[in-house]
Amino acid sequence: MEKTLLANPGTTASCPARARKWSNSQPADLTHMGRSREDSTGIEAFAMPVSALPRTGSDPVLLKAPAPLGTVANSLRASDGQLQAKAPAKPPRTPSFELPDASERPPTYCELVPRVPCVQGTSLSQSCPEPEAPWWEAEEDEEEENGCFTRPQAEISFCPPDTPSCLLGPQNQPLEPQVLHTLRGLFLEHHPGSTALHLLLVDCQATGLLGVTRDQRGNMGVSSGLELLTLPHGRRLRLELLERHETLALAGALAVLGCSGPLEERAAALRGLVELALALRPGATGDLPGLAAVMGALLMPQVRGEHGVEEAGVRVTGKTGEEACAGLFSQVSRLEHTWRQLRRSHTEAALAFEQELKPLMRALDEGAGPCDPGEVALPHVAPMVRLLEGEEVAGPLDESCERLLRTLHGARHMARDAPKFRKVAAQRLRGFRPNPELREALTTGFLRRLLWGSRGAGAPRAERFGKFQRILGVLSQRLEPDS
Repeated sequence: MEKTLLANPGTTASCPARARKWSNSQPADLTHMGRSREDSTGIEAFAMPVSALPRTGSDPVLLKAPAPLGTVANSLRASDGQLQAKAPAKPPRTPSFELPDASERPPTYCELVPRVPCVQGTSLSQSCPEPEAPWWEAEEDEEEENGCFTRPQAEISFCPPDTPSCLLGPQNQPLEPQVLHTLRGLFLEHHPGSTALHLLLVDCQATGLLGVTRDQRGNMGVSSGLELLTLPHGRRLRLELLERHETLALAGALAVLGCSGPLEERAAALRGLVELALALRPGATGDLPGLAAVMGALLMPQVRGEHGVEEAGVRVTGKTGEEACAGLFSQVSRLEHTWRQLRRSHTEAALAFEQELKPLMRALDEGAGPCDPGEVALPHVAPMVRLLEGEEVAGPLDESCERLLRTLHGARHMARDAPKFRKVAAQRLRGFRPNPELREALTTGFLRRLLWGSRGAGAPRAERFGKFQRILGVLSQRLEPDS
């Protein structure tokens, strides 16, 4: 009996060789082929490349890509009428992008290979679009180089539109403790160089140096905010920059006066502001409006005292570092203990503040500081803005006239070199990806709501600043009362 079965294996219906009849190459057996493949091939087979498929059964016929689809369909239709009655149970392993005319004709219900026209002839790298560059790295149009005058249409504001804040609620109170705690941790997470780049990015947007659209250029008649500041219809931008400067200075002073813990905590806050100012100075980040705001916080009467501003140009020679600092710090009228602790714990930062930052800031305010594109990415605009808004120049008459002329001369050069400043700022920010929360925390709108709340942010400017100056005075007296 065993010899009979071995000699004639096709006589028994249950023989395994009988179940593999699906590999017959005749088209009439395609319906049976679809039922038999469900157990042996999965979805992975459809995604395999053509070169990796095994050579079994009818596969050699299906792998001939040059064969037209119409010829294959006609031969199948002539040999097996069941293909017009129902669709195949499983698609073959030949990918649809092997068909040369898959995108030229609409698919039919009875065809053997379902077609995906969007995949044909495209590589994976071509189907994925390249990520767009951020707006501060976008190429500026060259229309401003044609030398044609464009009549201004309206006053322009570069403040970003109000959007839902990720740090403040829709209706917030002034100086919310939880928000202040979050901000303190956020600034501690970033080193001074990173914070300086965030501040440069926001300052360039607020000044209209980067990210200016074609419509904005057409409305203001010039190519950048540095030129608009010198023109009569730039008054709105001048007022916005003045408020930004003062708001940043108040926020920096709050970072020190809001430390109600030990003395070392306030000294560390002072050191952080000094290191940020060093990162913003010319030759580093080169953000002079940011530098002026940080120095304004350090020289504020509630933080250092009025004598600190007058001693900005003091030079000390022939003394050691601690002796030099002791001579300078003897003129401090507020937070004396905090400044002395800064000298003891962070002597390098204290010396940099006294011997480098204060003389530099005084020269910038007088129009004699460095302002060449290259070492400076964004020039110091506050003196020119105050002058054009009608503020009188302090000091004796002869000195004030010279300072006035230097300021106007610097404003002319600033407007002329606006394209150079834009290139330098874009180069400093190339490849920079800001932290969204820290970037928001440095915007004028956020700081206004943080200091005065959602309701008080709309109050008149003079009223808001006067009230907050009194708040800072109270905090300073609580930390170190007058003896």
